[in-house]
This record gives sequence, structure tokens and C-alpha cells, in this order.
Amino acid sequence: MSMNQEHLESLETAKNQTSQQEEEKKMKKTNAIRLWLLVLNCSFLAIGQVGGPLLLRLYYLHGGQRKWLTSWLQTAAFPILLLPISISYALAPAGGRTQSIFPVTRNLFLASAFIGCLFSLDSYLYAFGLSYLPVSTSTLLMATQTAFIAAFALLIVKQKFTFYSVNSVMLMTLGAVVLGVHASSDRPANVSNGKYFVGFFMTLVAAAVLGLILPLIEVTYSKVCKAITFHLVMQMQFLVSMFATLFCTIAMLINKDFQVISREAREYGLGATKYYMVLIWGAIAMQLMVIGNMGVIFCSSSLFGGIFIALLVPVQQVFAVIFFHEKFNAEKGLALAMCLWGFASYFYGEYKKTLKVATVTTPEQPNAV
Repeated sequence: MSMNQEHLESLETAKNQTSQQEEEKKMKKTNAIRLWLLVLNCSFLAIGQVGGPLLLRLYYLHGGQRKWLTSWLQTAAFPILLLPISISYALAPAGGRTQSIFPVTRNLFLASAFIGCLFSLDSYLYAFGLSYLPVSTSTLLMATQTAFIAAFALLIVKQKFTFYSVNSVMLMTLGAVVLGVHASSDRPANVSNGKYFVGFFMTLVAAAVLGLILPLIEVTYSKVCKAITFHLVMQMQFLVSMFATLFCTIAMLINKDFQVISREAREYGLGATKYYMVLIWGAIAMQLMVIGNMGVIFCSSSLFGGIFIALLVPVQQVFAVIFFHEKFNAEKGLALAMCLWGFASYFYGEYKKTLKVATVTTPEQPNAV
């Protein structure tokens, strides 16, 4: 009887070890997929964050004047999300397709509608500011969203801050402030002081609104969704962009923007063909930015998304200098150093936290016989 009991205990131990190994393999696979998705979404965010504002500013520089049109462009390419949604559905297990075809709940639908309306407001504020500001000034002001994200993440998501994340936020915010000290020296020649400062204020408000939106998306993931999957996140992105586009479309109809597009194309400084190309590629780039933003929040956090966007500010500065011949002075060089330092600080803190978690969760190894 004793031998049978020992045999059963050994079988149970072997079973537990096998189950633990399978769980570890599953966790490693999940982490690898999440890391791959994070890199992919960071790439989308980088392309959209750098290319989108440049294309929108190009629209204004050569005769474009419709602010609701450029607001509409920031989400109008949302139908391209049907491609990854369809691929995700096709790759889902056959038994789970019925449940996964449209897993959005009523609360998630309402939350997406609310966030979409907020996003359309943010798009208009940003488009208004960009119509009067150089890309370099606009992007440095939008970098202050990191501070707004940190504040709203603390209030809404109850984000836990470490010395490294606080240091990162402070450095990137200070970098934006340093750039902003001499921002007025970049005022375009055809823009009055009054319009310049209105654009300055509107862009700053846009940064604050976006700083609210990203934590709201994060808390929606945690509170409304029962099981957060990539398929569900893509559908939420689709809904948010759809509602934002619908809101902007109504505003364009009221403002009679659609009737003006053909005339504006004929009078565009670069020609009608390039006019439409700027609109199309601008819409695609801005949609990639939205996809990347929400995907980064899904894979990481809204704070990381804000810090990554702030890191892209110096890249935008470089492209603005190359394509629009905007100034790159000592203040922008200092801000670049601060952004890189802040980004490194955040990642070092995350690395230390990962090591600490790994040390605590690693099971003790049995003594060698």
C-alpha cells in the first residue's frame, strides 16, 4: 500500500511538473507574441507620427485651408482595419469563430463612441494649430502630452510611478519647454502674431485632450473588456475611428467642405494630382498613427505610448528641417538629448522591474543528488 501511495505521489509530482512546464512554455509564447505586436505597433506609430504631420502641413503650405478636412483625414482611412480584423478572424480556431466575429459588448461600443467623439475634437484642435505653426513647433507642443498622460494615468488608471518613469516624464517635458522658449522665432512669414498664438494654444489643448484619451482607452480595456484580445482591440480601433470620422463628416457637411475640394485641388500650388496624393497618403499615415497608439496601449501602457511619442519628436524635427527647411537650433539639440535620456531612463526602469519580478517568481531549483 505504501509503495502504491509513493507511486501515486510520484505520478502526481510528474504531472504537476509537466503542467508547470507547459504553462511556462505558453507564457513565453504569449510574451513573444506580445513583444512582436509591440514592435509592430511602435513601427506603425513611428510612421504615422512622423509622416502624418508632415503631409498635413504640406497641405496647408501650398494653399489648403479646410481644417475640418484635415481633421477628417486623421481617421478617414479606418476601413483598412478590416484587413487585420479579417486575418485575425481567419486565424482564429474554428470553434471560436462564432464568438470572436464581433465580441464588442454594448458598454465597449458606447465607450468607443465617446472616445471617438473626443478624438475628433482632438483632431480638429491639432489641425487648427498645424495650419498656423511649423511642424517643429507643433510636434514639440504635442510632446507635452507625456505630462498630461502621466497626470491622467495617475487619476484614471492608478498608474504606479517609479523614480525612472517620473524622471523620464520630467526630462521629456523639460525638453519640450526648452524648445518652446524660442518657438516664436519659427513663426511663418504669412502668419500674424495673433494667429500664431491661437495655433499655439489650440495645439497645447490638443495635447491635453490626447493625454486624456490614451488613459481612457487603457481603462476601457481593463474595465469593459472581459478578455482583451488583439482581435477585440482592432475592432475597438475600428469603432473609435469610425465615430471620429462620422463626427468630422457631419462637420464637413455643415461647413460645405466637400464642395470646395475640387476647386481647392485646381488651385493647389503643387497641382491637382499631388493635392489628392497628399490627402490620401496623409489619411493612411494618420490612421497608422491611431492603430499604433491603441496597439501600444494594448501591449504596454498609455504612459509608454506617450513616452515613445515624445521620443519621436526629435525625429520629426529632423524631417521638418530636411523637407521644409525649418530651423534646428541649440535648443532643439538640447531637447533631443533630453528626450533620448528620458527614453533610456524609462526603459532602464522597466528592465530593473522585469529582473525583480523574474527573481521573485523563479521557483527554487531542487538540490542535486
